[in-house]
Amino acid sequence: MADLYALDFDGVLCDSCGESSLSAVKAAKVRWPSLFNGVESSLEDWIVDQMHIVRPVVETGYENLLLVRLLLEIQMPSIRKSSIAEGLTVEEILENWSTIKPVIMAEWDEDRDVLIDLFGKVRDEWIDNDLATWIGANRFYPGVADALKFASSKLYIVTTKQGRFAEALLREIAGVVIPPERIYGLGTGPKVKVLKQLQDMPEHQGLTLHFVEDRLATLKNVMKETELSKWNLYLGDWGYNTLKEREEAATISRIRILQLSDFSKKLK
Repeated sequence: MADLYALDFDGVLCDSCGESSLSAVKAAKVRWPSLFNGVESSLEDWIVDQMHIVRPVVETGYENLLLVRLLLEIQMPSIRKSSIAEGLTVEEILENWSTIKPVIMAEWDEDRDVLIDLFGKVRDEWIDNDLATWIGANRFYPGVADALKFASSKLYIVTTKQGRFAEALLREIAGVVIPPERIYGLGTGPKVKVLKQLQDMPEHQGLTLHFVEDRLATLKNVMKETELSKWNLYLGDWGYNTLKEREEAATISRIRILQLSDFSKKLK
């Protein structure tokens, strides 16, 4: 029986944390210029380093901006507008992001769509002005580009990244052209909705369905949908997840923990 793979992008195919962190700092300076007055480059470097640690909490790119500002407020009491920044640790951010995010969005009076739009514009400007360094701030995980090129399975990309960025990285780094109609990016709806669409397409009847994701929370959302019971679910252990999440996933019979070498073999 033939296979269909729905693949997350960031944290499964591509390690984009360097680029998304740098883009978030650029965008944060545009959004909150006064907060960054006098911020030394060493503090910016510290923020980018910490962003690699807190990356597992990010579901959609705009959250990177919130994390950059929150990390800045943790370090600089004088600019603090959030009631929860004082004494906050990166471990607590990892543990409690779902409750922290709505609090800071309200306290900073921020709008999700405005931040999404700004984050996209900053990336577009970076690409237009210096494509090489934007590309260079991303990397595909070892073996993934070849696995995509030689895959015998039907592949779809299901991501919260804006589709044009995923398409550009697949083309420029992996050397893979995936038709736009096979890339479900930001704005195409929640992943559970996309998986339902894919499984209902007439041409996909009879295929074995696989969904590879690096966020445990997303896989748990899929499990709540009885209509999606046909999907084989995989957590990529090389992606943006924590040891605690991997240990929890190991106790869930429906989720298989996948290693990078096994993933590349599966696609072939």
